[in-house]
Amino acid sequence: MLASQNPFFHCLSIQRSYWVILIMAFGILLSPAQGNNKTDWGLRNLGGETYVTLKAIQKFYQLGSQLRSGNKISLKNQKLHLDLKVGGNECLMNQVKFIFSHSIHSLGGEVYVSKTDLLKCIDPVLRPSFIKNSESFRTVILDPGHGGKDAGAKNGYGTEAYYNLKLAQQIRSLLLAKGLRVKMTRESDRYLSLEERVNFANSIQENAIFISLHFNSAKSEAYGIETFALSPPGISHYGTNYKASDDLFKAGNEHDSANIALATALHGSVLRRLGKNTFDRGIKRARFNVLSGVRHPAILFEGGFMSHSEEAQRIASPTYQNAIALGIVESIFRYQYAVGKKKK
Repeated sequence: MLASQNPFFHCLSIQRSYWVILIMAFGILLSPAQGNNKTDWGLRNLGGETYVTLKAIQKFYQLGSQLRSGNKISLKNQKLHLDLKVGGNECLMNQVKFIFSHSIHSLGGEVYVSKTDLLKCIDPVLRPSFIKNSESFRTVILDPGHGGKDAGAKNGYGTEAYYNLKLAQQIRSLLLAKGLRVKMTRESDRYLSLEERVNFANSIQENAIFISLHFNSAKSEAYGIETFALSPPGISHYGTNYKASDDLFKAGNEHDSANIALATALHGSVLRRLGKNTFDRGIKRARFNVLSGVRHPAILFEGGFMSHSEEAQRIASPTYQNAIALGIVESIFRYQYAVGKKKK
């Protein structure tokens, strides 16, 4: 949760009770002290990647204690509980799952985390007020995926295109009631190419954020929610092997840090709203075209698997849909406040 001295009770004239509930429920965007500038990061090349020691991360972010049991490692202070596993690439920050770009290593008694994951994930999440090019905003761009001739995933209850639009409309109504401006890439069941969605978003000149809304499908029994931010240069699309084009800097990479902070706010808030009605598949990196080209902070959210028998029933439920909509709305204000506390 935010440090107790932060003047959040005055933010955006939102009532005290709203912020108390939100901050207690979502404890990741911390904006802690600036850290120890004299930290020795213990840089080391492992497998062609630059790594830093976990001990240095612990010192810089003032994570008071470290517990280790086998390959499992836990760091915590009063605000943050961080769980890692040597040999894996999953990280839990206050019980929200992040999928790191590189595996965690142990060598000579030291645990190492990649510099990329430190700079592109850990730091923006823990210190969103330090994100250099994040700006205040009053406009939210909602992108209901698919539409028209592209129905997306299908099941016996309906189509993904329908659910995406319905969710976007719910979110828009809630945001408008709270005084934000909302733009939608589509407002009816019509087809838009990915290029048209990107061009629409980039035609909006004022500061804004972009959220692409989807529901998932798979041949397996996969279920749960996941949130994607654009892969930084050098990082491949989740689940694929590295290729030379992954090194290219895309327009969306201008907001790498803001993207992961926004993804964190949304994913954590929706998780809290859904509770036991979902599974946390994590915050991941991807090279979706709709994220690569947008020049605003942008993320893509998958609200569950229409191909999973039980989750399909939940997705069709107005209660489930409303929980996601409320979580996304809460996260937008959470992110807006977090990046608005700029450090000079």
